Amino acid sequence: MAALHRHWFAAEAQQATFGAGCFWGAEAAFRQLPGVLDSRVGFARPASGEALSIEVVQVDFDPRQIAYSRLIEAFWTLHDPTSVDRQGADVGVKYRSALFVNGPEQAASAEAAREQLEASGRLAKPVATVVLPLGEFELAAEEHQRYLEKHGASACSL
Repeated sequence: MAALHRHWFAAEAQQATFGAGCFWGAEAAFRQLPGVLDSRVGFARPASGEALSIEVVQVDFDPRQIAYSRLIEAFWTLHDPTSVDRQGADVGVKYRSALFVNGPEQAASAEAAREQLEASGRLAKPVATVVLPLGEFELAAEEHQRYLEKHGASACSL
């Protein structure tokens, strides 16, 4: 299981990991949410050992300020959760829509959110987002961290 990066923030901080296509745009969007304490981009692999590596943003958040369910709501708006292994011009399994969960509480919340979105009728196609237990997280190179912020860009393919 990926260890929570400890910073100056409260010991109550939790971690959430999202695969929403291009990780640059997702990171920039999550950083704007009140209660998000820190973030980083990298590659996640499921606990199943499946040879699958997905571009993700990993978010440290204070659950007293923002609920995990609110982060999932933001996640739905950041990408097309009905698209299989592609987001815009980015194509391939590494762009899969995925919620990587840490423990049974996040798993239950993620599955419920996915089912609720599916049942809402908001989408023309079925939800393709997978919910997977987080196995490994590999930090992307420094040049990818806060990429849009460093380069003055406002978006990538999101």
